Amino acid sequence: MATNGESGNGKRKLPKAAPAGTFEGESMNRRAALMVGGQVLAGGAIAVVALPTIGFALAPVFKEKGDFWQSVGSVDQYSADEYTATVITAVEGTGESGKTTAYVRLGNEELKEDPNSVVAVSTRCAHLGCAVRFVAAAGNFICPCHGGVYGFQGERIGGPPVRPLDRFQTRVRDGEVEIGPRYSVTNSFEPVRARDPGEFTGGVWNVIYPPRPSVPPAP
Repeated sequence: MATNGESGNGKRKLPKAAPAGTFEGESMNRRAALMVGGQVLAGGAIAVVALPTIGFALAPVFKEKGDFWQSVGSVDQYSADEYTATVITAVEGTGESGKTTAYVRLGNEELKEDPNSVVAVSTRCAHLGCAVRFVAAAGNFICPCHGGVYGFQGERIGGPPVRPLDRFQTRVRDGEVEIGPRYSVTNSFEPVRARDPGEFTGGVWNVIYPPRPSVPPAP
């Protein structure tokens, strides 16, 4: 029979040796400490890079957009047959960087529009957001970046854009034209809440590309 501390073949069973550099009662050796420390440093480095990126990406979702109106001159200075390029403030409190251009005209009866209405078309291309310009000779809006072409009403007629040009809400008060929040339209010019460039509108696309919570409702 093997005595205490001896194996069955008569040899003494030695206790398992502790790792080098440790002492009795130690709960974590140097290797484990270095591993934990490395994981903490790696996690911190990832957080430093990831958190600002996530915050930048999510900021537009929660940023409150001003539902403000601004006067762009007398209604008499606009016509139904041609657009007038008008500089407006898109983002308040940011100076010149917050300004953009809208093309403004009166409603055209030949296009089945209310002659007492005002149409204000955004210059932001519905493809990637480049600034389009209206070419009076052709009666079209042209995007210089990727060849997007829009008709007189802002409808897509060529190139990569996925929807018509956005519009701005308008109203006339005391003979002055006022421009309000931007909104998007479907291919049949049904107003919907503003979408970002590259996002479709209408039908199931309104579910696939929901508007940001801060975007004002469509007229």
